Amino acid sequence: MWLENKKVTMKRLCSLLAGLVVAISCLCSPAEAVILKKEPAMGALREGQVVYVDDGSCPPGQIKKVTGGNHVKVGGTKHLERRRECVPK
Repeated sequence: MWLENKKVTMKRLCSLLAGLVVAISCLCSPAEAVILKKEPAMGALREGQVVYVDDGSCPPGQIKKVTGGNHVKVGGTKHLERRRECVPK
């Protein structure tokens, strides 16, 4: 009986350690930039969320950086509009 409980405890411990390794590796690795082919619909980005859009609207060697807003026109609570700017790739 004691040996069976020990096996269950070891499985739980291994699962916990595996979860911690995954969580730590996610926190330590650099974030990947999200590059889209077209800009998301209004209201689809969270306030402050950044995506990059490669739709050909910026000069060569640059990409459009879109930062989500929270405007009342699209159901938000503030008058913070979505920002767009061309930045180097």
